[in-house]
Amino acid sequence: MKKVFVAVLLLTGMAGYSQNLTGGLKAGVNVSNFTGGDFGSVNKKALIGFHAGGFLNLGFGAFSIQPEAMVSTQGAKAEDVSGSYDWKLTYITVPIMAKFKTPGGFYLEAGPQFGFKIDESIGNQTINDFAKGLDLSIGAGLGFQTVGGFGIGARYLAGLSKVGDFSGSNIDPDFKNSVIQAGIFYTFGK
Repeated sequence: MKKVFVAVLLLTGMAGYSQNLTGGLKAGVNVSNFTGGDFGSVNKKALIGFHAGGFLNLGFGAFSIQPEAMVSTQGAKAEDVSGSYDWKLTYITVPIMAKFKTPGGFYLEAGPQFGFKIDESIGNQTINDFAKGLDLSIGAGLGFQTVGGFGIGARYLAGLSKVGDFSGSNIDPDFKNSVIQAGIFYTFGK
């Protein structure tokens, strides 16, 4: 509880000193897969999912900090001798991106992302508790925002923490999430 209080206090303090505080909504598509691990005879392919949520942007001139809260589906498509099925994980993700904006509306961003698993759907598997509850990633992206607040962006998220939370399977649980996101957003405020 102390950590949440400190985080809220820091964000509030930053907002008080910032030159510009805005917020907005964003949504888009995820293309995800698992990297690392040993999947044996299982062939992995990219899984198409989505992300949607909101953000705050605390601006300091050309530089800003953008915490977000989103629902995000990730995972992989799997194929083996029994057929094709999805390994789908749903997270509440909290990226905290440092952004650098150009006067022309383009931006670059980078920062950590914390993912909290809220659901998993693992087709054709008898593995209970397939994924851990916490997923840590590092992200980098770019985009463009109009003066009116509309924008587009793309981001790559590389997993830092092990996803698998199981044993006794022919699959090595030491794999990580890898996600490409592309989406649109709208910023309210200044």
